[in-house]
Parts: sequence; C-alpha cells; structure tokens
Amino acid sequence: MKEKILVIEDDVQISNFIMYTLENEGFSVKGVTKGREGLCHIKKEETDLVLLDLGLPDIDGMEVLREIRKDWEMPVIIVSARDQDREKADALDEGADDYLTKPFSTTELMARIRVALRHYNRMKRQQEPQKEETTYVNGGLFLDTEKHMVLKNGEEIHLSPLEYNLLLLFMKNQGKVLTYGYILKNVWGEGYGQDTQVLRTVMASTRRKIEDNPGKPKYILTEIGVGYRMKEQEVK
Repeated sequence: MKEKILVIEDDVQISNFIMYTLENEGFSVKGVTKGREGLCHIKKEETDLVLLDLGLPDIDGMEVLREIRKDWEMPVIIVSARDQDREKADALDEGADDYLTKPFSTTELMARIRVALRHYNRMKRQQEPQKEETTYVNGGLFLDTEKHMVLKNGEEIHLSPLEYNLLLLFMKNQGKVLTYGYILKNVWGEGYGQDTQVLRTVMASTRRKIEDNPGKPKYILTEIGVGYRMKEQEVK
C-alpha cells in the first residue's frame, strides 16, 4: 500500500513540484494551500507524513503543528523559507520531526522523508503489544539496555551514566534532529533549561569514545544553533 503524504503549502508552484516529485517516488499525495484545510484532511483521511509550510494564508504553520501534535503522531517535516536558528528550534521543540529550509534539493527532501517514515514505522512497531525493545544498533555501535552494555565494532566501551543516557537517547531517535532543550530535559531533567555548556562537555567526551575521529563525527552530527542528530549508518 502506498504511504500517504499531505503537503500543506500555499505556493502553488512549490506544492506542484513537491507533489510531482513524491508521486514519481511512489507515494500517494494530497496538496492543500491552507492550514485549516490541512487539519480537516488529517481528521478525515489516514496520513503517514505531513510536509508543512509555516507562512500560510489563514493560520501560522506553527499553530497547525501544535494542533496536529494534540492528537496525531505522524511525522511532520517543516518546509519553510524561515531560516533563523530560533525558529527551527521552536518548531522542533513543538513536535516537528525535521526542518528543511527553502530552497532545497529533491535528493535532500526525499532523504528526510525516508528517515522520518522509517523512524515513525519503527515507533509504531514498538507500540505494538510485545516485549519492549532492549537492543539498538547503528553501524558499528550496539547498545543493550538489559546488560547496560555498549559495543563499538564488537568491543565493549565504558561510558559514564550521563554518556550512556545521552547515547541511548540518540540510538532511540536515529535520524531525528534533537534540540538542545529536548536533550537536556530527557537526559539531565527539567532543571537544566538551556545549559548547553554541560551538554557540549558530555557530548565531547561521548564522541571521543564512540567516534573514530571525534573532530569529524559520523554518528552524532551537530545541527548548528539547533541541536544534534544521529546519522543512521549501515550495520557492520
């Protein structure tokens, strides 16, 4: 069955271009030009992913995002000309799965969509009645929560509790951009707010242990001004 994508974009040329690209890639696509129209469609029709512009004619895209997140968990990728770091971080903190700045290439768009859908489908499988997932793999990294063990290329590496929890958060969210605020809240707790210095310190020590070249990381990449993203690697 074709996966269904909703495009909420008021620029008809951009919308038609995106829809044409997605249809050629085998997706079922619906396009709307207004935020409220998009919300009505989601209520009536099954939707696997939403591409959302922020500058809509009726309501701001951020409000559409908030309404979606009240009831639905499907991936939402922001596609916007707004390129300020603060706006990107706000959208991700409100529940967007990714943020793509206009103009963009079709290659990048498709890569972001595939990652978001892969993450969403994995999440749905985890929600099915079954034993909770206890192992995570990415490239040469292997993490076992039952044994509290991390392997790099088959050899055990020793992480501090903070380093372990930080890595576990990224292993659970491979391919997804995590903002500084989200990471601090989920690893350190509510009281750390935007204390990015403590995060950078632990990130640096974690990279020294999991990366072959910490100066040019291949696992956890920096999204400048926003946060970090774990890049999915082929399993070795």
